[in-house]
Amino acid sequence: MGIYWVAGIWAIAMLAIFIQAIRLSYRIEARSPELVNKTGFPRWAMMFHTVTNLRVARDEETQAMRRRMNVLLLVNLAGFVLFWFQLRWIGAAESRSRTN
Repeated sequence: MGIYWVAGIWAIAMLAIFIQAIRLSYRIEARSPELVNKTGFPRWAMMFHTVTNLRVARDEETQAMRRRMNVLLLVNLAGFVLFWFQLRWIGAAESRSRTN
């Protein structure tokens, strides 16, 4: 039962971090003249552009926001990697207990 609580809390945390990164991406787009949405229709966040610094405004504040977004995405990736290792460790422990 404990792993289910850990998985649920982990999922909520990873989702919250990813949503923060998306919100930062939209703020970066709003500050970058070449990425501003001029169509009037909603669109997906241009995260590829903001992560790779394509057509992003070069002022220091926007670049600081971009670095923070990249850190949030790296934390999200690290969370998935750590959770994968945890699942592998639990699986190995269960297989050892079945053989004994």
